Amino acid sequence: MAKKDKLQKSNAMRELDRAGISYVAHEVEEDDISRGVGVRIAEQLGEDPDAAFKTLVCVAPSGDHVVCCIPVASELDLKRAAAAAGEKSLSLIAIKDLESVTGYVRGGCSPIGLKKPFPTLFDETAQLFDTIGISGGRRGLSLDVNPLALAELLGAEFVDIAR
Repeated sequence: MAKKDKLQKSNAMRELDRAGISYVAHEVEEDDISRGVGVRIAEQLGEDPDAAFKTLVCVAPSGDHVVCCIPVASELDLKRAAAAAGEKSLSLIAIKDLESVTGYVRGGCSPIGLKKPFPTLFDETAQLFDTIGISGGRRGLSLDVNPLALAELLGAEFVDIAR
């Protein structure tokens, strides 16, 4: 009988382990990172897409970064996110800059284990669930984690930023 392959830990998983926050990891085959991938992954895992969150990194005119986590089927309201972050405006980070700023690639960006901590905003709907799905820090890796424990770890706020 062959041993089951051990799941290689990501930076996000190591950070959760260090903080003593429990999570459940899921690996899925997903090479297509086009629009709607988060909904497809949630459906593959048999999970509610409203409880699956994507991580978007934004940049302010000053060059400061803000991390926003919203349900996978939603869009980020940049004006509300900027107001919540105390910024005049926000725009999505250029994909070419994502890895150098966060340490993560497109389709695998997690709010946990970034190169350095950034202000983090979760859409207020995250509080409605016992666990939410977030990226585990690489494509095809999803983590189910308690949103309140996650927000406390990250110093994140729950605000209305999705539409």
